[in-house]
Formats: sequence, C-alpha cells, structure tokens
Amino acid sequence: METKIPLLEVKDLRTYFYMEEGVSHAVDGVDFTINRGSTVGVVGESGCGKSVTAYSILQLVSKPGKIVSGSAILHRLPREGQKQGQDVDLLALKPDSEELRQMRGAEISMIFQEPMVSLSPLHTIGDQISENILLHRKVSKQEALEQSAAMLREVGIPRSADRLASYPFQLSGGMRQRAMIALALVCHPSLLIADEPTTALDVTTQAQILELIVRLQKEMGMAVMMITHNLGVVAEMCEEVVVMYLGEVVEQAPVDALFHDSLHPYTQALLRSIPRLGASKGNKLEPIEGTVPDPYNRPKGCPFHPRCVRKIAGRCDEIRPELVVMPDGRRVRCLLYQKEA
Repeated sequence: METKIPLLEVKDLRTYFYMEEGVSHAVDGVDFTINRGSTVGVVGESGCGKSVTAYSILQLVSKPGKIVSGSAILHRLPREGQKQGQDVDLLALKPDSEELRQMRGAEISMIFQEPMVSLSPLHTIGDQISENILLHRKVSKQEALEQSAAMLREVGIPRSADRLASYPFQLSGGMRQRAMIALALVCHPSLLIADEPTTALDVTTQAQILELIVRLQKEMGMAVMMITHNLGVVAEMCEEVVVMYLGEVVEQAPVDALFHDSLHPYTQALLRSIPRLGASKGNKLEPIEGTVPDPYNRPKGCPFHPRCVRKIAGRCDEIRPELVVMPDGRRVRCLLYQKEA
C-alpha cells in the first residue's frame, strides 16, 4: 500500500469580507490535506468559497477581504545538504514578505480562471514567463528566455521561440491557457492550484488542457488542487474530492467512494443533477431546488437545510453540524451522521 505523505495541510481557514452590507463568511472553517503527487478536486456551486480558499492559501486576498484565522502548513522538500525539509505556515508569513514571494510561483503555482485578464496585456508572453524564472533562479536573461521557449514547447505551443514575442491578445483561448500553464510550471512547483483551468474553452481544447496537466503532473511529480464545477473532470483526474457549500467543507472522500456512495445530501443532489449518456429524452434532470443563500444572511443551523430533502425538522434548522470522521476515514458535515441525531 502506497504511503501518503502530506504536502499541504489547511486547518480552520476563515476568510471574511467586510462590506457595507455586512460581513460575508466566504471561507468559514475549512480543513483539508493534499498529499504529495496527488490530485485533489474542490467542487461546489458558484459562491461556495472554492477560489477564495485558493487565494487565501497564497495570501492573495485583497481588501475588503481578510484572512481571520487558520493555518496552511507546507511540508517542504529538503534542500541540498538538508536531511529533512522545513515546514512553513503560509498564513503566518506577511503577505509582502520576501519569503512568501519566493514561494509563490516556485513551490506553489496557480493557474487562474481567465488567462485573458490574468496575463498582462502590456508585456509579451516571453517577458512574463522569463520574469518568473529570473525571480527564482540565478540565470541570465537569455537563459531565462531559452527556458521559457522550452516550457512553451513542452505545453504544446508550436514555434515556441517565435511565440515569446507575442502578446496575450494575439493568441487563441487555448493557446493563452497553455501559456498560463507554462508560466505556472516553469519553475517546477511541488503544488499546482488550477482554478477552473478549462473555463470558456471548447470541449476539444478542454480535453487537451486536462491531458496536458495530467502528463506534466506525472513528469514533475507535483500535486494538483483542481477547482472545478465539472464533476466529469473530477471523476477522470482526482483521487480525493473536497465538496464545499457556503464556505464550509461538507464532505471529503476518495473519488470512488464519493461517486458510488456519497454521504452528504448536497453531494447526492449534485450527482443527481449530472446529465447521463443513454438516458431517455423524457428523463428530466434533477436540479437542486432553491439557490445558494445570501452570504450576508446565512441560515441558522445547517447552511444547506433550506434546500435539503433529508432535513430533520427542529434540528437541522437549529443545530450547526460539526465535521464527522467516519470509520472509513471519510469526513462529512451533517446531523444524519452525528450520534446525537
């Protein structure tokens, strides 16, 4: 049995946004672990806190957002001459500290949702990729450009040396996404955070991008945190799945267990809403009734109870459930699995 070695441990992460309308608990006590070389999927509806969780890990949350509490322990690999790596709490570092800047892009990288707005329109692709190399490696400008061209070639961009002089608007959507991946992976990070990496791409290009990420992950031995709405992507790529709802982790389980025997009513509702091949035309999809609650007016008790078909009257609308560890190691936040329920 393969030994699982933790790479990133997120504990009790809370990120709030202080707005005129009130306080939005965008991330409210999130816990999960990513092991070395593994792929963890983070799923849930829009507004459930997936992207804010990723931004919080790298301390990229800007005002009026604030990381209120929590820790994100990165178990670093040993450097040359060291017997063991040094553990560091990313959230204990100052956002503008030199140590955190050196880790972003080198040890932890991120593919942002939309490369057209994430890449600078004023600088060439070559300048943006080589800047990351120059920041983290002691090489010349020419060597950085050569490494940038090699990385563009690695992600499948033809005539990569010529593409160094291109601006983002001169590339297609698929090419921009490949350039963003090259920028994220050029320093060989141990963790890649992919935030909706196939958004706004056609189906064929989506498949190519996902195959590319899987191939590079195997070659580099890195872990991947895959943020997505697409449960098909999760089933294909991920080993572990974290399901979020209204800023909380409601279920965490191995991918096979989640798809064949999900525990939380929200996860079950998500799976019922997936279109299925072979289904007759008369079969209607089962959407989740209602909408995600207003973040400034969270329901009392379980956040999902207004939409839940298995809610317990007088309990789910009063008691906020804790995260329960099941005998098989899965975790679920639901009163149905708490002893007192």
